[in-house]
Amino acid sequence: MAQALVQPAGLQWQKLAAPILVVMVLAMMVLPMPPFLLDLLFTFNIAMAMIVLLISLYTLKPLEFSVFPTVLLLTTLLRLSLNVASTRVVLLEGHTGADAAGKVIEAFGNFLVGGNYTVGLVVFIILVVINFVVITKGAGRIAEVSARFTLDAMPGKQMAIDADLNAGLIGEDDARTRRAEIAREADFYGSMDGASKFVRGDAIAGIIIMLINIIGGLIVGVVQHDLDFATAANNYTLLTIGDGLVAQIPALVISTAAGIVVSRVSSEEDLNEQIMGQMFGRPQALFLTAGILALLGLIPGMPHTAFLILAGILGGSAYWLTESRRKEAAAAAVAPLPPKVEEPVDVGWHDVALVDRLGLEVGYRLVPLVDKHQDGDLLRRIRGIRKKIAQDLGFLVPAVHIRDNLQLKPNAYRLTLKGVAIAEGEAIAGKFLAINPGRVLGTLAGQQATDPAYGLPAVWIDPHIRDQAQTYGYTVVDASTVVATHLTKIINEHAPELLGREETQQLLDHVAKQYPKLVEDLVPKQLPVTTVQKVLRQLLEEGVHVRDMRTILESMAEIAGKNQDPDELTATVRTALGRAIIQETFGGAQELQVMALEPNLEHILLQALAARGDAGAGLEPGLAERLVRETVQAVEQQENAGQPAVLLSPPAIRPVLARFLRRSAPALKVLSHAEVPDGKTIRIVSLIGSGT
Repeated sequence: MAQALVQPAGLQWQKLAAPILVVMVLAMMVLPMPPFLLDLLFTFNIAMAMIVLLISLYTLKPLEFSVFPTVLLLTTLLRLSLNVASTRVVLLEGHTGADAAGKVIEAFGNFLVGGNYTVGLVVFIILVVINFVVITKGAGRIAEVSARFTLDAMPGKQMAIDADLNAGLIGEDDARTRRAEIAREADFYGSMDGASKFVRGDAIAGIIIMLINIIGGLIVGVVQHDLDFATAANNYTLLTIGDGLVAQIPALVISTAAGIVVSRVSSEEDLNEQIMGQMFGRPQALFLTAGILALLGLIPGMPHTAFLILAGILGGSAYWLTESRRKEAAAAAVAPLPPKVEEPVDVGWHDVALVDRLGLEVGYRLVPLVDKHQDGDLLRRIRGIRKKIAQDLGFLVPAVHIRDNLQLKPNAYRLTLKGVAIAEGEAIAGKFLAINPGRVLGTLAGQQATDPAYGLPAVWIDPHIRDQAQTYGYTVVDASTVVATHLTKIINEHAPELLGREETQQLLDHVAKQYPKLVEDLVPKQLPVTTVQKVLRQLLEEGVHVRDMRTILESMAEIAGKNQDPDELTATVRTALGRAIIQETFGGAQELQVMALEPNLEHILLQALAARGDAGAGLEPGLAERLVRETVQAVEQQENAGQPAVLLSPPAIRPVLARFLRRSAPALKVLSHAEVPDGKTIRIVSLIGSGT
């Protein structure tokens, strides 16, 4: 109980820290402050500026210092409050001497500018110009452009996240985290765009306060304290310059930190490592610079010592860097000899290669994508795909066997199912595919291509224009993601063919661990594994997942003793899964917008089914053609309206109608009245066959 009471108290103090700090800063503008307290606060202001600068130097990504816009506002407010407080002291006590406003102002007024107020005035103006014209203006412009580009790139980044999520490369939690990071990035640059105006206003306020202090000090010293003009000018000008410098130097440091933060490119290295690695990590540049400096040092009249010393340092550094890299390359080249492979003595069954259920063949330039020793991540992505599909469909698809194929083009790959090629595509390792989702802001330089999975227009681009492509609205993915997305689509389309007898038995064994009696009573006592496999395949062919195996097996067990026909079993299972089917098709909608058959056509189909057992085969050819044509038109209307294409039919003709229309309208889902759960309302949006 005591611990529970103490913890909220600590949290309350943390919540009150920021409001108390803001109130104290505002109070400094009104309440008089002694010189010693001013010294402490000016020192604290300098310390805060140095802390902010060092944090910006060691930040890897701008979002790691997302509180910076607020810190910028608070530090600006602190400086202005100190200016107001010190101005009050300068005007009231400036006639007593240069230490009237504290030792810090006196030190900046005497030591840093040599006691010469003319020099101090010039230095102060130069600092203000640097801060106002150069650093603050540049940082503000970068923040403005970054905010605009970040907002423009958000749709492309969101689509890239959705692509990774659909390919199984990331989970829902990772997707939510990346989406939140994109939103935070846009908010950060937008806040920095506005926060930079604070520093610009602070610089203008510094100039105004300086003029007020000098003019007001001269009036107060000469008129009220009877000082001669020279003494008053010396005292008040030195105090004003000291006050301005002690405020503008931290402001300059904060502005520099702001420029560093907004101009940083996200990386796994801090600024120091980036500068050393990118500027001083190339021996050729160092050698050339050393040679140029040496030539300049030999010119008569030039400072030989300085040029030659620096040329020697750069040349020595370049030589040391070259030798270090040469030794590292030599050490990496030394590799153990491969083990000697013993050839088989005779031909055996191991020489008979079985056909792979799923295969991926790659050209030689794509081998690095599937080689873990070359940092290829396609193997990891394929594992993620199998896991995601297992979670979505309810069974584990076979492993994907990968091999290189020299008969393919260097950048080509081929997907095989049971040894037969079913899809091909091309990917370029080391480049990114910028996919045009239909609305982009510009064109990109690169190799024109087509997205292998969905046939969208695309461009293969170099990595350095990836951000530009996302800004234009393209969906940008790497070569591994291209192959992984294509593989995901193929597996989903051919999932029924991948559910073989062996996979079905493994699925039943997995379910038996949790429901042993259910599986034992059904298989093989009432139904063979083959029948269960046929039912599961029919469900997958019509886009119904088999995750709820308990409901599937229980519904089959109810009629297995009377009827073992796979079609009847499938219809019973679909009725039991009706709520899940409707949820997956319509989401949480209460009203179901569906298509329906015209009553006369429905009657004809029922008669054809009763006569021949196949409604499609029993139709007159012209009538069947019109049925297909009107169905395709109705499906297109539903898709254009953003609604799922669902045809509601009587249970008796639902299976044959689904098979008959599947090839002509793959997006169509045929549901029976028995599959609609209670509580849902049905609205028929179009009648198929009304024109027949």
